[in-house]
Amino acid sequence: MFTGIISDIGIIRELEQRGDLRARIETAYDTSTIDMGASIASDGVCLTVIALGDSWYDVEISAETVSKTNLAAWVEGKRVNLERALKVGDELGGHIVSGHVDGVAEIVKMTDEGDSTRITFRAPKELAKFIAEKGSVTLNGTSLTVNEVNGCDFGINVIPHTQQVTTWGDVKTGDQVNLEIDTLARYVARLNEMTSF
Repeated sequence: MFTGIISDIGIIRELEQRGDLRARIETAYDTSTIDMGASIASDGVCLTVIALGDSWYDVEISAETVSKTNLAAWVEGKRVNLERALKVGDELGGHIVSGHVDGVAEIVKMTDEGDSTRITFRAPKELAKFIAEKGSVTLNGTSLTVNEVNGCDFGINVIPHTQQVTTWGDVKTGDQVNLEIDTLARYVARLNEMTSF
C-alpha cells in the first residue's frame, strides 16, 4: 500500500524488452535499505524490485501492466514519480493507494491560476463514474484532490511545491497519465450495484 505522497523522482536509465519489459530506475533512495522483492510505486504502478545497485534498482513489467498503463511510453532519461511502500506507523499524508492502475487519463487542458496550474483530464468512460468533486484520485502516483467533474472530464490544481518535488512540472496537454480511482469510491459503487439486485 502507498499514500500518493511522492518521495523521490527516479530516472529511467535502461529499458530492455525480454519476455516482459525490464527497467532500471536511478534513485536517490538508499538502496541498502531496499529489500529484494520490495514494492516501489513508479508513476503510480506498484513494481517489484528484482535487482539492486548503489543508486538504482531493476523491475520487471508484465505485458498486462504495460497494456493498462502509460509505461509503454517510457523512454530512457524519462523522470518518474517514486514512492516506497507504506510501513506501519508511517504518516498517511495522502490517501490509501494500492498501486494498481485502473486506466489512463489524458491531459486535455492546462491553465495557470496564480502560482498554481489547473489541469483538466479526460478519464475513460468506465472509470469516470468513480471520480467525484472533492474526492481523491491518484495520477502518476500522486494523491490529488478533484476540484470539479464534468462528464468524463475532471480538474485538479497543482501547487508550485508539487510541481517541484514531482514530475508534474514536466507535463503537457496530450500526455497520458496513470489513473487509480479511490478504493472507497470503488466499494461504494459496488454496494450500490448490489442493492439494485
